[in-house]
Amino acid sequence: MDQFRGLFSKLDQNDDGFVSVSELQNEMRKHGILSADGKVQNIIESYDKNKDGLLDYKEFLGYMMDRERKWKIHFHDLDKNKCGVIDQEDIICLFKELGVVISKPNAKKIIQMMDKDSSMTVDWAEFLHHVILNPVDNIGELVSSWKHSMVFDVGESRAMPIEFPGEASGFGAWRTFVLAAGLADAVSRTVTAPIDRLKTQLQVHGSKTFSQGFSEMRAGGLRSMWQGNAVNVLKGTPQSTLQCLIYAQMKAYTQSSTQQTLTVQQRFGLGCVSGAVAHAAFYPLEVLKVRLNLQQAGTYHGVVACARSIYRNESLSSFYRGFKPSVLCMIPYAGVECAVHQSIMNWARNHPTYNSDSKLFFFSFVAFASGQITSYPLAVIRTQQQAQAFSQDSRQASGVLQGLLGIYERGGIRGYYNGMGASFVRAIPCALINYTLTRTFEDLVS
Repeated sequence: MDQFRGLFSKLDQNDDGFVSVSELQNEMRKHGILSADGKVQNIIESYDKNKDGLLDYKEFLGYMMDRERKWKIHFHDLDKNKCGVIDQEDIICLFKELGVVISKPNAKKIIQMMDKDSSMTVDWAEFLHHVILNPVDNIGELVSSWKHSMVFDVGESRAMPIEFPGEASGFGAWRTFVLAAGLADAVSRTVTAPIDRLKTQLQVHGSKTFSQGFSEMRAGGLRSMWQGNAVNVLKGTPQSTLQCLIYAQMKAYTQSSTQQTLTVQQRFGLGCVSGAVAHAAFYPLEVLKVRLNLQQAGTYHGVVACARSIYRNESLSSFYRGFKPSVLCMIPYAGVECAVHQSIMNWARNHPTYNSDSKLFFFSFVAFASGQITSYPLAVIRTQQQAQAFSQDSRQASGVLQGLLGIYERGGIRGYYNGMGASFVRAIPCALINYTLTRTFEDLVS
């Protein structure tokens, strides 16, 4: 009971004999435990017998005793060799059972989160202290909290954020997750489709886009703002899933070979390779999307008609127009975003004040914006080449250098960034919708 009294006194920061929601949240953040605000409120409400919004020692003791009874069994399950403590090998074994490869350095960091006496093992008292401050309900949630607190590298694509399901393994977990992520992605792409189409038109037509847009709306109605959305939805989830699967396999092989956390250079290389392969596999659909986005209302009667027209009137190589600048675009984008994201997250990890979900989302957006700014001129060339032989406003450019020079001649430096504002505007609701709906749909389809 002395350890419970000591923890209560530590949480009672203003020495008024009570623990408040804010005091409990502050202590959790000091220990790197994030995204627990809702559960903290539930703890207070469940154990606050007199409903004053605070926990006195007796009320808090009830919470601690319940946690002790619940997690004693889990502690014995984690202690694989039954030596009375949890070590790095136990953590590695736990992640392996859940279908996740974890390196020894990351296992060491998890141990250090709980280890109070620097023994590099975690005894029952240390583990209990951790789960009292970490209000998770099961082993799966505990592992998820470790991943979130450590800012684990899970190979996510911030254009369509996919994170590997770590709480369970096997086909069922992947089926549930991919289905939920796919539904969320379809909704986010559909909601933001008019902004995405505006970005494409700005990249190709520049300042004439708005006058053309009003003319098209009068001719084709509001529905014309969603031209090309069907093929955009069709390629989104399969491409992101393929990229994640390739990244996961290469990452698992690399970590099993080196037994080390991925370096920035390795993460960058794996991201480029997996992204390029997935991008190449689905690139024809990207060309179709651009053509449908730019069509005059009624030019094509669906995706198949558009593909048939390109095949008959041009050639198979037209389905890969702009592929070279598109692949080149990935290198500065992935490299800059990776470097900025990892640097900011490493800094935020050591400053609990900046570790809230909203601030981490903002930092991710800063990384996304940095990558966009450095790679956007190549994205403009890609779109213009995709639109060639279709849009009269698209100038023919046989290569990347010619394309860069042509854009500068027509629009100066500003021409390299046509549509970037629309891209930023679209990114925020798209990411928020994906983040929120993926978890909602996971609950519905599981």
